Amino acid sequence: MKYIDLRSDTVTQPTEEMRRAMYEAELGDDVYGDDPTVNRLEELAAEMVGKEAALFVPSGTMGNQIAIMTHTKLGDEIIVGGNSHIVQHEVGAAARLSGVSYSIVDNPDDRIYKEDVLKRIRTEDIHYPDTGLLCLENALANGTVLSLEEMKDVYEVAHVNNIPVHLDGARVFNAATYLKVEAKEIAQYTDSITFCISKGLCSPIGSLLCGSKEFIKKARKMRKLLGGGMRQAGVLAACGIISLEKMVDRLEEDHKNAKYLARKLNEIEDLSIDMDKVQINMVFCKVDKEDFNSHEFTKTLLEKGIKINDDGNIIRFVTNKDVNKKDIDYVIDCIKEIV
Repeated sequence: MKYIDLRSDTVTQPTEEMRRAMYEAELGDDVYGDDPTVNRLEELAAEMVGKEAALFVPSGTMGNQIAIMTHTKLGDEIIVGGNSHIVQHEVGAAARLSGVSYSIVDNPDDRIYKEDVLKRIRTEDIHYPDTGLLCLENALANGTVLSLEEMKDVYEVAHVNNIPVHLDGARVFNAATYLKVEAKEIAQYTDSITFCISKGLCSPIGSLLCGSKEFIKKARKMRKLLGGGMRQAGVLAACGIISLEKMVDRLEEDHKNAKYLARKLNEIEDLSIDMDKVQINMVFCKVDKEDFNSHEFTKTLLEKGIKINDDGNIIRFVTNKDVNKKDIDYVIDCIKEIV
């Protein structure tokens, strides 16, 4: 059975061109810095986000944690959103690996505003930890995008107070597509940025951590400490090069499909979506039905060849390269039948 997988854009399969590139990749030992394919990917990544250097890492989580380890010292406090990936989906790693605590911002829209930063900056006091880092997300985990003005506001507040800014930009190219800007225009308001090539950009594995040359030099050692030093990693980096050169522009298709899916779902009784929040490739659908059983709903869709996560009465659908408009029409028909 062919499955239509809307659980995430992490499920995308590499393209045939990527598979060929893996086979043909020129290789070296990346721990020694002599894998030419990895080096090319890192140079390309740094250029696309306007940073001096980049580091290829196996995952976005590792990239974020290396950034925190590199920016902070033991005992620091970091300012971070309560629903951010760093807090919700990285196993509390910042506390365990970097020895930092969280100053959590918990706004209803999941954003961090300059007022939030100002409230949480620790003053010189024997009782307080030092504020070591501000962590932002763009796009946010709720599928919305921070504007350049929002990025600039918090970045400037942080810098006036000598606090570095790290951006979890797992889907920064989706954010840039929505804003109709280049990713470097978002990244200019950061000191470091992590972005994934294994989500909408379709590589099988990998993320890039980007920043200054000095920052990446320190980060490389942290990657080694975490066991992330890979050898002939060019077989993976070859896919990443294709992701950055050829897959960024097609993200607009995922966004259009998400809008189409959201409009169709909104036509079904007991389902509702805030269309203003459908900004990238994510659709959050609320089910207003008292007897709704999310487990049975998910199970029934799976039997029909459709994969979604069991998220209760707020269902997240994520469009991606391997889902087309015809697939979405089939999904809509199945949901109408069930609901």
